[in-house]
Amino acid sequence: MQAGSDWLPASEIAQAVVSRKMSALAAVDAALARIARHDPVLNSFTDVVAHRARARARAIDAEIAAGKNPGPLAGVPFAVKNLFDVQGLPTRAGSKINRDLAPAPRDAALVERMEAAGAVLVGALNMGEYAYDFTGENVHDGPSRNPHDTTRMTGGSSGGSGAAVGGGLVPLALGSDTNGSIRVPSSFCGIFGLKPTYGRLSRARSFPFVASLDHVGPFARSVDDLALAYDAMQGPDADDAACATRPAEPVSALLAQDVGGLRIAIAGGYFQNNVFPEAKEAVARVAKALGTTRVIEIPEAGRARAAAYVITTVEGASLHLDRLRKRPNDFDPAVRDRLIAGAMIPAPFVDRAQKFRRWYRAQVLEIFKNVDVLIAPATPCIAPKLGQQTFVLDGVELPVRANIGIHTQPISFVGLPVVAAPVPLEPMPIGVQIIAAPWREDIALRVAYALERMGVVAAPRPKGF
Repeated sequence: MQAGSDWLPASEIAQAVVSRKMSALAAVDAALARIARHDPVLNSFTDVVAHRARARARAIDAEIAAGKNPGPLAGVPFAVKNLFDVQGLPTRAGSKINRDLAPAPRDAALVERMEAAGAVLVGALNMGEYAYDFTGENVHDGPSRNPHDTTRMTGGSSGGSGAAVGGGLVPLALGSDTNGSIRVPSSFCGIFGLKPTYGRLSRARSFPFVASLDHVGPFARSVDDLALAYDAMQGPDADDAACATRPAEPVSALLAQDVGGLRIAIAGGYFQNNVFPEAKEAVARVAKALGTTRVIEIPEAGRARAAAYVITTVEGASLHLDRLRKRPNDFDPAVRDRLIAGAMIPAPFVDRAQKFRRWYRAQVLEIFKNVDVLIAPATPCIAPKLGQQTFVLDGVELPVRANIGIHTQPISFVGLPVVAAPVPLEPMPIGVQIIAAPWREDIALRVAYALERMGVVAAPRPKGF
């Protein structure tokens, strides 16, 4: 790979590989070299599949030499949160217990789709245990570290994904988002993330957390790259019962469409409370660039967050009940205690949470009859320090871990598509949520693309990387 090309976006790597200006093997070798150089500090990877990656890269180079086009992501290195199945590896899902599982016999559906588009898997990424985490700290594998300040959190639970893309180790990564686990690391690590509509992308052969809330999606350093990865992964999949039967609806060709006619509003009320000054500043910059002062309040967003907590802890406890009984001491104690608490929540609470969810979804969909996009903070603050237990929100000292997702949970609760877009503030970036109606990922991505072209949102390169 040419000198100085380490930070090439995925789209440019693919173009260079297809035009034979760069080999896929050179692109992969460069990524493996970056991982070897920087990951001892970032701790983003738990598994590196170098032999597999080089074999795949050689196959791509052979296809190109034979006059074939391997796809829009030809030769692009990517990595996945370690809850995605990777053939030959146990799917650890950030846990100690899962390491005793048999190696996965087949890749996750999205890994297969990325590689069908020409991308090359280079490894699996650190994450919070069983995805029940907002910090990126893992008691078994150690914390992933923020590339902009390695004393700070990456956010979770897709913390390794945030660190790997934020630190330039790979141009693309995959993660999952139940209550905010794509949007929080995107915000803290200063990168773009897409949480698609619930059911848009297949979760087949990935380790679940809360089946009724789990989403999967990509991270990237540009909107172009985010859209390329998203397009490669779309389409129905009978192996995931929740995956929609809608055909693929590619967005890459739509990004440059004018956003002037879109009805854009700022999420008010709940979403303007419980924020540090940097979160207010990020939203204000985005709103100003988009020329909007309109404020819309999402009714009962606080209750939506509370209901999301109930459903999360109960479904999570149900999934892990046998492990809790047989191997309680092999859990992260913080995760174990929350799951045990979830197992004891009375059924009427869950019933009420589900009934409220239906009401809340109807209210939110009503808003999108008159609005195309809502803008909201992705996190209440920049990345806290590793190990930080509390912060002060609106004059009240609160636990960090539980409250990082205060603005993401009411959105994923009803499965809305969101682009998390980084605003490059000093000393640390912070993200905003660009929220659209169900199945309108194209609109959220178009707005993010316009903001990127204006220079309002961008993935800043961390010093030292």
